Amino acid sequence: MKAFRGHRLGAVEDFALEEQSIGAPGAGEILLRVEATSLGFVDALVMRGLYQAQPPLPFTPGGEIVGRVEALGEGVTGFILGQRIACWQFGGGLAEQAVVSAAHSVAVPDALEAAAASSLILDFLTAHYGLFDRGHYRADQSLLVAGASGGVGSAAVQLARACGGTVIGLASGDAKMDHVRALGADLVLDYCDPDWRAQLKARYPAGVDRVFDPVGGPLFEACFRSLAKHGRHLVVGFASGDGIPKLPANLPLLKSGELAGVDARYLGESDPARVCAILGIIFRLAERGLISPVIGASFALADAPAAFAALASRSRIGKIVVTP
Repeated sequence: MKAFRGHRLGAVEDFALEEQSIGAPGAGEILLRVEATSLGFVDALVMRGLYQAQPPLPFTPGGEIVGRVEALGEGVTGFILGQRIACWQFGGGLAEQAVVSAAHSVAVPDALEAAAASSLILDFLTAHYGLFDRGHYRADQSLLVAGASGGVGSAAVQLARACGGTVIGLASGDAKMDHVRALGADLVLDYCDPDWRAQLKARYPAGVDRVFDPVGGPLFEACFRSLAKHGRHLVVGFASGDGIPKLPANLPLLKSGELAGVDARYLGESDPARVCAILGIIFRLAERGLISPVIGASFALADAPAAFAALASRSRIGKIVVTP
């Protein structure tokens, strides 16, 4: 079978489509015929060797995998041959076949196409875990989403709206702001406008109950200062690329507020059953039309380099999906 893999981490040019033999699944594993793999920010970091964990070589990128079951390893129950399932793992998805862990796999409803299901996996998992497990978000609370047009930010907007919450999105540029409005945000503010906090305060004078922040950078402190008393700021990531921001320690005191980290990778390692439960919830919400996958572009496996080029575009809206 063909796989897009590299024998060292680095640039996209260090990876190529090559033949690879894949054996039978081991105990607790499933062999999939891959139907779709979505790419995200983490995939680019791992490929370049810049992620906090380094994969073994040779390495095949792509961890948001959807495919059909071709074989079951010893001890695997609850799945049948031909069934469509989804799995999130460290890599292996940019290939015609992949071996995945049964403990990290979940059935995909028949109504969801493979590309749609794969585009929901990591962003919506992270957003759901952040909002409800770490943020204890409720329908009667307001939510400020930084980077609301990005993958995990737009997922947070949709999930908060699906539960009946009030959402304020931060984005920049007409296209991205229009996108956030279309997702259902109650208010969209341009974070490049120096008066955005004044506009927010005019609508929410007491502040917002929760901040969902995958961006960091210069917005970090401004978002924390926008919290209401007893608010909680969810630290999801640092997509701004401006380094790790700092916060004056008196601000949590003055706000009686909290910072809470949202580490989906740790959740996957420590509690795969919870990951599968969340993905099941997400797929059911999508099946009911309460949330929708946003796919920016699709590529064939042979065009994987172009897929990574599209992934790097700052004007991109939506997931990049690769289909063998």
